[in-house]
Amino acid sequence: MLINPNTSTATTATMTAIARRSLGAALPVRGVTVSRGPRMLTDPEALRAAAPEVLAAGLRAAAEGTCAALLVAAFGDPGLPTLRAAEGTAGIPVIGLGEAALLEAAAGGTPFGVATTTPLLADAIHARVTALGLADRYTGLRLTAGTPERLSADPPLLLDRLERAVRACADRDGARAVVIGGGPLGEAAEELRGRCRVRIVAPIPAACRAVAQALAG
Repeated sequence: MLINPNTSTATTATMTAIARRSLGAALPVRGVTVSRGPRMLTDPEALRAAAPEVLAAGLRAAAEGTCAALLVAAFGDPGLPTLRAAEGTAGIPVIGLGEAALLEAAAGGTPFGVATTTPLLADAIHARVTALGLADRYTGLRLTAGTPERLSADPPLLLDRLERAVRACADRDGARAVVIGGGPLGEAAEELRGRCRVRIVAPIPAACRAVAQALAG
């Protein structure tokens, strides 16, 4: 079950399609959109508002008895610790999109950066990197020019601005892997893999690999 912590059903559909391509027919994916909250998670308050909705959606999915794993599909991983600790999800792997992408990027001691569209979440991203014990490999954050809302409404512009941020991570900061920081940026992340020489870590496929590994284990 892929849980979209924002209330955009179109974003849910896009992220679910990427997850299905990543996991294949052996692991069917169902997407669910939280019932209320911000349409976009662009600041710390939006992350806090999304957390209880993620918990509620995850507990409902677990209670149905047909869910093998839960994927929290936002880069800030809202509600992830609480959902993992909940009695109702005992025995079900709970994967955070941001956590999975950061860990994959830093594997083997790789210097990595993050390219994203949300300046108000910069401190939260830095804190997440530190909490995961990855600060020694973190080359920093590069932000796109323009508001997240403006960029999300113009996919070609979003791709151009993200590509510039990725190149800055590699050329100026020395990153050898760059995480695209956002679940709704999934399609752009896939396109950037063919446009940039540096290794791009697309968050949804990274989280799907973590899901598959958890289930295999």
